[in-house]
Amino acid sequence: MGSREEDERRRLTRMPRQGAIIAVLAFAGLASSFMFTLVVPIQAQLPELLNASREDTAWVVTATLLASAIFTPIAGRLGDMYGKRRIVLLLLALLVVGSIIAAFSTSLLGIIVGRALQGTVTGVVPLGIAILRDVLHTNRVSSAIALISATLGVGGALGLPISALVTQYADWHLLFWLAAALGAVCFALVLWIVPVSVLRTPGRYDYVGTAGLAIGLTGILLAISRGNEWGWLSTPTLALGLGGVLVLLVWGWFELRIAEPLLDLRIAARRPVLLTNLASIGMGFALFSSNVVFPQILELPLETGAGFGLSLIAASLIVMPAGLVMMVLSPVSGRLSRVVGPRVLLIMGAAALVAAYAFVLIASSEVWHIFVSNLLIGVGIGFGFAAMPMLIMRSVPQNETGASNGLNALFRSLGTSTAAAVMGAVLASSSTVQDGMQIPSAAGFQLTYLLAGAGALTALVLALLIPAHRAPGERHPSLPE
Repeated sequence: MGSREEDERRRLTRMPRQGAIIAVLAFAGLASSFMFTLVVPIQAQLPELLNASREDTAWVVTATLLASAIFTPIAGRLGDMYGKRRIVLLLLALLVVGSIIAAFSTSLLGIIVGRALQGTVTGVVPLGIAILRDVLHTNRVSSAIALISATLGVGGALGLPISALVTQYADWHLLFWLAAALGAVCFALVLWIVPVSVLRTPGRYDYVGTAGLAIGLTGILLAISRGNEWGWLSTPTLALGLGGVLVLLVWGWFELRIAEPLLDLRIAARRPVLLTNLASIGMGFALFSSNVVFPQILELPLETGAGFGLSLIAASLIVMPAGLVMMVLSPVSGRLSRVVGPRVLLIMGAAALVAAYAFVLIASSEVWHIFVSNLLIGVGIGFGFAAMPMLIMRSVPQNETGASNGLNALFRSLGTSTAAAVMGAVLASSSTVQDGMQIPSAAGFQLTYLLAGAGALTALVLALLIPAHRAPGERHPSLPE
C-alpha cells in the first residue's frame, strides 16, 4: 500500500501542466451547471410533449434539483474517502447514462429518471475545487478556485441560448444527446488530465447518515419546490416540510455521536464556516431569482403592460452576458482575494447583488435596465461564489475539503430552490388572466425584486459578521487571509 501511494505521489510531480487541470475541471463545471437550464426552452411545452399534466411535468425540473442537493454533499464525502477524481468520473458517467436515458425516452418517467441522474453531476464543482487545493501551486490556487466557482453561474447563463437554438431548429431530444456528448468529453478529459487523488480520509462510510440526509432534504425540498402548487398550508406540504426538518434534527443528533460521520458538524459549526454557508443561501436566492424573473419579464408580450415582448433567444442573449462577466472576473477575483482576503471579496459580491436589485427596483421600464441589473448580478456572483470555497477551505482540515465544499453547495441549492418556489408563488398570486393566459403584474415583478434584494442584503450582513482573521490552527498556506 505504501509503495502504491509513493508511486501516486511521484505521479503528481510529473502531472500535466496545471493550466490543463484547471481548464478540464472548469469545463466539467460548465457542463454540470448547464444541466439546470437545459430544459428551460421546452418547459412550457412539456405537458404537450409528454402527454402529461403540468403538475406532473414539473418533476422534470424538481428531480434535477433534488438529486443535486442530495448527492453533492454525499459526493464530497465519498471523494474525501475514495479519491476525488474517481468520484468525479462516477458523476460524469451518471450524467452520460442519464442523458442517454432521457434522449431515448418519450414518456414522463424516463425523462424524470434521466434528469435525476443528470442532477448528480453538480457534485463535480466542489470536488474540482478540492482537487485544486490538493494539487496546485500556492500562487495559482485562489484564481483557479475563482474560475471553477464561476462555472456555477456561467454554465447556466451560456447554456440558455444554446438550448433555445437547439429547441427552435431541431428535435427536443437533441438537448439530451448534447448533454451526453458533453459528459463523455468531460469524462475522457478528466481521465486523461486530472491526477489521481492521494489525500484520502480513512474509515467507514456512514450509510445511516447518508439515508437520513437524503430523506430529510427530500422532504424539505419537495415542500419548498411544490408548495406553490399543493398549497403552502396543505397537508402534503406541511407533512413533508416538518417531517424533513424532524428527520434532519435526528440526523444531526446521530452525526454528532458517531466516530466517522458523513459530515463533521462540529467543523461545519465553526463560525466562519457556518456564516459562509448561511450567506450562501442568500447568494443562491439572489442568483436564481434573476434566472426565474428576468426571462419571464423579457418574454411577456408588450400588450400585457408588464413585459418587453422578446423571443426566447433574444431574452437569452440579454441574460447571457452575466455569465460572461462571471468568467472574466474569475482571474480578477483570485488576485483580489490574495490582496484583500475572501471575506472582503464576499462582502463586495453581496453588495453588488444588493445594488443590482436596488437599481431594478428604481428603474425597470426598459430592456437595458434589466441588462444592467443582470450585469451587476454577474459581478456579485463572480465575486461571491469565488470567495465562499476559499472561506470554507481556510477553516477546515485538508481531508475534509470535499465534504465541506459539498455542504456549501447544498446551502446554495437551498437558496436556489427557495427562490424558484417563492418567485413562482409571488408571480402566480399577482397574475391576471388575459386571453386565457396567466399574466404576472408589474407590481408582482417589483415584489420579486424586493425579496431578491432582501436575500442579497441578508448575505451581506452575514458576510460582515464573518471573523476577519482565523485562529492559527485553521490556516492553510495555499489560501489567502
